Amino acid sequence: MQPFVPILMGSKSDLKHAQVIVDALTRFGIESQIRIASAHKTPAYLLGLLSEYEADPRPKVYITIAGRSNALSGMVDAQVSAPVIACPPPSDAFGGADVFSSLRMPSGVAPAVVLDAEGSALVAAKIFGLFDSAIREQVAQHQQQMANKLRADDAELQSIKHSS
Repeated sequence: MQPFVPILMGSKSDLKHAQVIVDALTRFGIESQIRIASAHKTPAYLLGLLSEYEADPRPKVYITIAGRSNALSGMVDAQVSAPVIACPPPSDAFGGADVFSSLRMPSGVAPAVVLDAEGSALVAAKIFGLFDSAIREQVAQHQQQMANKLRADDAELQSIKHSS
């Protein structure tokens, strides 16, 4: 069965952040779907979506995108058995302190927190890669491409004469 990543965001303002995640998941061959559901404003709707997702037999990793007061990640994690990755959008609000609402969760609620949008897709791919060799290979290729780019950048830097 093909793995699936429901991406739940608190509002449409998070769409650009969500699209980065979708693009990265697509590169790993992982299907995803973006939905808007707020734990604060539409909790019954959110619970309905989670019931639908939980009835779907595909292996899942949820990615949640919510800033400020991130109840979304905690509520999703408390309702599902699959891993949840909280990926709050970048924010200058409150001097960046709003990220703490993603880091501090009540006892028994444990979404992982990844601040980089592409990184959240990579973590999901690595989780699926534990049981799916094709995704594991995609992750390995991605890591090799990143390493090759750094080596090429270093070689380019070394070919430039630096004045002291």
